[in-house]
Amino acid sequence: MDLDVRTDDRAVRRMLTELGDTWAVVGLSNNTARAAYGVARVLRRRGKRVVPVHPRAEAVDGEPGYASLAEIPFPVDVVDVFVNTSLAGRVADEAVAVGARGVWFQLGVVDVDAYARTRAAGLEMVMDRCPAIELPLL
Repeated sequence: MDLDVRTDDRAVRRMLTELGDTWAVVGLSNNTARAAYGVARVLRRRGKRVVPVHPRAEAVDGEPGYASLAEIPFPVDVVDVFVNTSLAGRVADEAVAVGARGVWFQLGVVDVDAYARTRAAGLEMVMDRCPAIELPLL
C-alpha cells in the first residue's frame, strides 16, 4: 500500500472538522465490547450525530439503526467503516452511491482499490486510522 494513502493528515483533519457532523457507522451495534461502540461514543461527545448501520438495524443510544446506507432517509456526511476488509470496498461504493462526502476505513481496514474508486468519485478518504485516536490530536 502506498503510505500516502494511509497517512494523509489533511484528509483526516478535513473529515473531522469540515465535512459535516452526520456520521454513519457501519458495523455499529449495542455490543459495548466492540470498538465501533467506543468510537461512536467519542464521536458523539465531539458533537457528531452517529447513525448505526448494521444488518440487525438496531437503535443505539437512542439513534435509530438502518440495515444499509441506502435505507438512511437523510444525508450522511461521513461513512465510518467497521467491517472486514473483504467487505469494505462494497461499503465505500455504497457511500459514493448515497452521496456521502467522505469515507473512513478504521484501523486494519485497507483496500487500495476502494480508496482509488472513492477518491475518483470526489470523496475524501481515510484508511487504516481511527477518529477516536485522531480527534484528540487536532
